[in-house]
Amino acid sequence: MKITKKWSTLFLPILLAGCMSTTATTPETGTTDKPAVEQPLTPETKPAVKPETKPAVKPEQKPQIDPKPPVATSLKTADGKLILGEEEWMYIKAINHNAKARIDTGATTSSISAVDIEMFERDGKNWVKFKLAHNDKETKEFESPVSRIVTIRQSSTEKRTDRPVIEAWVQIGDLKTKTEFTLNDRTHMTFPVLLGRTFFRDVAVVDVSKKFIQPKVKLEK
Repeated sequence: MKITKKWSTLFLPILLAGCMSTTATTPETGTTDKPAVEQPLTPETKPAVKPETKPAVKPEQKPQIDPKPPVATSLKTADGKLILGEEEWMYIKAINHNAKARIDTGATTSSISAVDIEMFERDGKNWVKFKLAHNDKETKEFESPVSRIVTIRQSSTEKRTDRPVIEAWVQIGDLKTKTEFTLNDRTHMTFPVLLGRTFFRDVAVVDVSKKFIQPKVKLEK
């Protein structure tokens, strides 16, 4: 259909009016942005929080301690050896007498306090008679064969002294044994008897932290 010049003249103003109306009512976009508003966190929007992991605690390791040898009783070790304190009562059977003895792990031989020592001969052998003495007390006279003679040199002088050695039956606790003693005046010493290693070797152990572990032997009536 052909549009005549008359009608085109009428339509043109109408179309221009419509375009102006559309431009005026359409807001401008892209010129300004509104600031973003922080939204509250919700359970759905909260980020997942990983639980705090603590380092594993290793159990404390205690140092290993070697077990001590078992003790069968308070008087003997598990293998049957006598337990001796630093001091013990020693029973001397020949004269029915108890004497205090110091257990000396540093001494080799044993000695006993003797006075009035006198050597003599009997049946072609050397004998000795003496009395045990300590703290101003003396026992009855005691006679015994001489096992040997030892020569002692004083540390402060060059003087040498011969001392007889005897054997005597003694008892500590339930241990009864025959042992050697050097006869020596020990009246100025604390103990009348000193027991060295030859006495308790292989038969006893010493606990120097204790005294009088073994019971005192009852005297014969």
